[in-house]
Amino acid sequence: MKQHRTDLRKHLPTPTLSGLRVAVTGGTSGLGLALVRQLREGGAQVALVARTEEAVERVALETGALGLVGDVGRKEDIYPLALQLTGQLGGLDVLINNASSLGPTPLLPLADTDCEDLELALAVNLVGPFRLTKALFGALTASAREGRCAVVVNVSSDAAVNAYPHWGAYGASKAGLLHLTSVWNEEAKSLGVQFLSIDPGDMDTPLHAAAIPDADTSQLKRPEDAASEVLQAVLQALSPQEPEERFQSSLLGEPS
Repeated sequence: MKQHRTDLRKHLPTPTLSGLRVAVTGGTSGLGLALVRQLREGGAQVALVARTEEAVERVALETGALGLVGDVGRKEDIYPLALQLTGQLGGLDVLINNASSLGPTPLLPLADTDCEDLELALAVNLVGPFRLTKALFGALTASAREGRCAVVVNVSSDAAVNAYPHWGAYGASKAGLLHLTSVWNEEAKSLGVQFLSIDPGDMDTPLHAAAIPDADTSQLKRPEDAASEVLQAVLQALSPQEPEERFQSSLLGEPS
């Protein structure tokens, strides 16, 4: 006799943004700002992190998000940020490592790139997300144990896999982050924490303008559209899935 397996996922609620506890770095401009706005509109509890006090206060006032002033590229800022955001939010379900540094601006060949500019790109784009994730890992695993699920999004770039001239510092840091994300995902899946590497594409943002000042902005993606795609990926990751489906969702958005 053919046996029919009951799909218990049909009886589980579809995840929404409402009530999610989310931290977004680089949350005062570009993709980060769009993410904060859409998360708040969806009913999420949001903590945004950025370096400029005036910008943090402005966005916090506009959106009702918790605004924290800090630099993810500075080791000294990491644990105070982690303590503040988990304390204020009462835990953490989603971490979006969005803050980025180009390194040298204008962009330069590697032979002309100062070591300090390479170090800055690595500090903000690679070491910073590692430190912040490590500091928040206990809160994320606690969320998973409570059945809330937990997701870390590391914002990537096609420069992580393609060798673009003059993008060496940025590309090297994003390549490191891409691999770091894959390893984190393998190590954390048994604890219920998923890691996503998402390339949002070329967007009309201050970062892109600093990299390519004469770019035709009409050909660039709106940060709001990219933010919607990122949040859809988060919701998909939070959905009840079979193990093989969960593995596939962890690769969603990786540059190809």
